[in-house]
Amino acid sequence: MLASLHDGQPRGVPVLVSRTGLAETRIAASIRDIGREAWDACFAGEVERYDYLLAVEEAGIEDFRWRYVAIVENGRVIAAMPAFVTNYRLETTVEEGGARWLIRRVRKYLPRFLILRLACLGSPCTETGAPGFHPSVPRGRRPALLAQLIHGFERLADAEACPLRGIKDIPETWMPVFRATFEAGGFAAIPGLATAALDIDFASIDEYLGRLSAGTRKDMRRKLKSLQSVRTENRTDITDVLPRVMALYRDTRERSEWQFEALTAEYFTGVLRHMPGQSFCMLYMVDDKVLAANILVCDGNTLIDKFFCMDAEEGRKHNLYYLSWFNNLNYCLEHGVARYQSGQAYYENKVKLGSRLTANTMFFRHRNRILQDLLRLVSPLFAMEETP
Repeated sequence: MLASLHDGQPRGVPVLVSRTGLAETRIAASIRDIGREAWDACFAGEVERYDYLLAVEEAGIEDFRWRYVAIVENGRVIAAMPAFVTNYRLETTVEEGGARWLIRRVRKYLPRFLILRLACLGSPCTETGAPGFHPSVPRGRRPALLAQLIHGFERLADAEACPLRGIKDIPETWMPVFRATFEAGGFAAIPGLATAALDIDFASIDEYLGRLSAGTRKDMRRKLKSLQSVRTENRTDITDVLPRVMALYRDTRERSEWQFEALTAEYFTGVLRHMPGQSFCMLYMVDDKVLAANILVCDGNTLIDKFFCMDAEEGRKHNLYYLSWFNNLNYCLEHGVARYQSGQAYYENKVKLGSRLTANTMFFRHRNRILQDLLRLVSPLFAMEETP
């Protein structure tokens, strides 16, 4: 039955994978097969829900196939998680240097060296990979439902010929409840990148600045003088500047140590199209030239900075990273937003500017027990842990 999920096959109704009592585990090849109301009911309080995942699904991101695992009971979706299938390069999370150079050299002769077919619970495009549960589900039942989700996911991984299975970015707040479930499934844990966030518990930018160290406060006031030469535009349509935004994105991505999925123009336009009133792009211009673009999503309570891309030389000259930070804080203050989430990696500035970090954990399991033991041994080399 799972074969109907493969590319080129009809989409249709989600495929039944297994049944436990009245609860059925189903796999869908499109989030449309589950539906907005059913999906969002399981992810209340999350910003990146149905509409965001639909934009990701339709973005045409190369070498990713999207799946959705759901448990249905009495006609209601009571638990769900997104998933994806891809070819995973194990050096993705290795810092640039000798190890990556060696892997590239070997791959000239062995093209598939350290490239494994991966099935992963979670989404590469969301901030965390926490499972979702319908509000009617008692907390005590959630570990059992998560185990059922994982079992259905394993069936999917088998059908998709993925020897490596992963679970992406489980926040530390979920770990006391679910760690035993992951370990019972044979998954090993490695640190992921933490999530940086700032509570908007101040009434003005001046009050916020007053909480920073004297040196940081002085530095920020100096940098904010760049506002005199920079013009900003809050956009929900970037069609006319899309080539420039994509050029900035590609340049920014190339400068990053962490490269996994390569976003497409359809991702940027799709997020803005599918999330009206909950997404926007802030452009930063000097002399009518776009020097930076910031894609953000917001549900009224949390503002998430999805991607900030800028011209490296001109952006630094005009302090655009810092201008965007304060511009986003102003947005939160003006719209009553309680939390500014600035994403993963590059923590030094974020912590200096008052953010707190929430740790995330990734889990992995190889179908071959010998290779799983080997991966456990070398996993510290591939951990994405980054400290400020």
